[in-house]
Amino acid sequence: MSMHNEELRLPSNDWRAYQGVLSRRVFAFLLDYAIIALLWIPAAVVVFFLGILTLGLGFMLYPALFAIVAMLYFGLTVGGREQASPGMRLMGLAIARTDGRPMDFLTAVVHLVIFWIANALLTPLILLIGLFTDRSRLLHDLLIGTVTVRRDMY
Repeated sequence: MSMHNEELRLPSNDWRAYQGVLSRRVFAFLLDYAIIALLWIPAAVVVFFLGILTLGLGFMLYPALFAIVAMLYFGLTVGGREQASPGMRLMGLAIARTDGRPMDFLTAVVHLVIFWIANALLTPLILLIGLFTDRSRLLHDLLIGTVTVRRDMY
């Protein structure tokens, strides 16, 4: 048996693993974006000094700074060993790929970007999709092949 096959971990099919996931995701979202807002402050200070050192060129990072901080935050946390952001961990959630492979940095960032696009197009209807899909999956989960599951049941 190869090492690659041993890493596969399929999400649970037990309905209890998805009970209350949608409401927990909302609270995890709020916690994560509060943390990202706090992380944005030191990043803005770094960009300020970078802007001075580069004679103004570094200031062009400001419009994209929040997105950059958020992508790094979710890429490193959701794509990391825990497979969950700090907000998700506090709410007892983890994210899993339906093919059983672990989330990686790029998949986590793509998941986030698709969430932003879907949210921009469907707000406030984005959460309604979770009420009608199996395992309370949202549009970006369906498109990228992920599912959010309770950590105690994963």
